[in-house]
This record gives sequence, structure tokens and C-alpha cells, in this order.
Amino acid sequence: MKRTADAVWSGSIKEGNGKLTTQSKTLDGSQYSFKSRFEDGRGTNPDELLAAAHAGCFAMALSLILGEAGYKPDSLEVTSTVTMDAEKLELTGSHLTLKARIPNIDKEKFNECANAAKDNCPVSKALSFKISLDATLL
Repeated sequence: MKRTADAVWSGSIKEGNGKLTTQSKTLDGSQYSFKSRFEDGRGTNPDELLAAAHAGCFAMALSLILGEAGYKPDSLEVTSTVTMDAEKLELTGSHLTLKARIPNIDKEKFNECANAAKDNCPVSKALSFKISLDATLL
């Protein structure tokens, strides 16, 4: 299985801008720029998209792991916060925050499943920086 996305950039790094389009057209000419990445400009940016991919992948992986263990989550709310060291132009980590409603699961099994998803979701496996997790069972 392969997925594609296209980026088109025009102009210099600070004054220029780009457009992102995904194969599914969920993003279709979505604007990104220096300001949307490093300041408070309008549009998306690669770091935000990576955070969305990580949160979504982790939630799906956790749902799979829970299902294999005999649990069906009512809800898995995940936030990924991707951090960049702007001076080094280096992404330094992704922090996952999970709030979960899962009937009949104990805290120990919940933490075991959440950590397995953190370590084994495909996006986590692709990342070379530190990944941390705060998991709360509601």
C-alpha cells in the first residue's frame, strides 16, 4: 500500500508559500508557509501534520491492541504535541496525551496496551526522536 502527497513551494523561505495536496484530497491546495510553521501565520505546516498523523495512528493501534485483548473502547482522545528546536531546525519529540474510556479494563492492562501502541504504531516506528505518553483512564 502506498499513499502520496504533493507539495508545491514558490518564493523564498520567509516570503514564499506553499500548497499541500493529499491523494485523498482531504488537503487540497492547503496553504503552508514560514509564518504558519515558525510564527502564528495562517495555514498548516509539516510539524502539525506529523502530529495529526501520530495521534491518529496511535489511536488506531491502541484500538487494535485493545480489541485483541478483548476490550472495546468507548472513546480514545489523543493529542500529539510535536516539538521543534527552531534554532537547530530539528524535531525533538512527540508527546502523546491520551484520555480513554474503556469499559471493564484495569489500570495495569490499560497502561500495558497504551505503551504497546506508543512503541508499535507505524508512525512511532518511523520516528527517530523521543516519544512520551501520558495516559489517563476516565
